[in-house]
Amino acid sequence: MQGRFLGAFALSAAALCSASASAADTWPAKPITIVVPFSPGGANDLVARLYAKQIARDLDADVIVENRAGAGGIVGAAHVARTLPDGYTFLAASNGTVTNSLIRSDQPYKDEDIEPVALLSIVPSIIVTHPSNPATDLKDFVARARQHADRPVTFSTAGMGSTPDFVSAMVKLESGINVQSIPYKSGSEGVTAVMGGQTDMTSEASMVTLPLIQSGKLKALATTWDKMPSAPDIKTTAELGFPNIRIGHWEGLYARAGTPPEILDKVNAAVRKASQSREVLDTLNASSIVPGTMTRAEFTQFTQDERARLGKVVKAAHMQPD
Repeated sequence: MQGRFLGAFALSAAALCSASASAADTWPAKPITIVVPFSPGGANDLVARLYAKQIARDLDADVIVENRAGAGGIVGAAHVARTLPDGYTFLAASNGTVTNSLIRSDQPYKDEDIEPVALLSIVPSIIVTHPSNPATDLKDFVARARQHADRPVTFSTAGMGSTPDFVSAMVKLESGINVQSIPYKSGSEGVTAVMGGQTDMTSEASMVTLPLIQSGKLKALATTWDKMPSAPDIKTTAELGFPNIRIGHWEGLYARAGTPPEILDKVNAAVRKASQSREVLDTLNASSIVPGTMTRAEFTQFTQDERARLGKVVKAAHMQPD
C-alpha cells in the first residue's frame, strides 16, 4: 500500500515538473504585466516603463505597465501576491517591499508570497530645501536648525516606510535636530510642499529632483547615496559627516512565489541585457542612476541585507504607521 502511494506521489510530482517545464518552454504566450504600486510620473513608474520597452523587445512580447497605487506600495504588492505564479504578472517594487512588514502588522500578504527576480536600478536620493533657505548644505542646515531648537524642522515624506520617511528618520537620528515628518500621498507631492514653503525639506529621487534643482526651484543639501557624476557639486551625506544617512531609491522586479524558475531566469537575463542598452544607459546616466546588473541570487541577498540594515533604523526611530 505504501509503495503504491509513494509511486503515485512520484508520478504526480513528475507531472507537475513536466507541466512547469512545458509552461516555461512556451512562455511568453500572452502579454506580460508589470505592476507599479505607485502613481504615474514618479521615479518607480519612469524606470519601470523604461525597462519595459527593452524587455518587450528582448522577449518578443507585449509588456504592459499598470499602476496600482496605495498604502506605500502595499496595494500593488498585494495584488501581485494573489496572482497565478505563471510568469505573466510582475511587481516593480521599491524599498518598502522589504520594510513595510517591519513597520506594520496588517500587511495583507506575507513577505514570502513574492520573490525577488531582478534589480532594475538604484536611484540616488537628494535631500532638498527651498531655494530661499540660507543653508549651503546639510551640515550647514543642521547647524542652523540647532540654533532654533524650539522650532521643529518639517520634513515631507511619501508616507510610512517610503524612502523619504527613512531619510527623515535618519536625519533625526544622526543629527539630533527636531525633525517632524509630514506624510503626503506621493514623493512628488512632498517635493511640491517644499517648493511651496509648506515644509522645510524632503528627499526624493534624482530623476525627480535634479531638473528642479537645475532650474532653481529647489536647493540641494546632500545626496544620500554615492557621488553623482551628473551633479558632482552635490556632496554626499558621508562627505558632510553623516555616513549613516545612506539610502537609495532602489527598484526591482518581484514575482508571485512559485513562478517557474526558468521563467524568472529569463526575466532576470532580459533585465540585465536591458540595463546595458544605449537607451537605458543614456537615460539613467543623466540622473546618476545605477543600472541593475545583479543575478537573481545577488538581488535576493541584496534585499535581505537591506531589510536587516533598515530594520535597525525602524527600531531606533520607533517608526510606526501613519
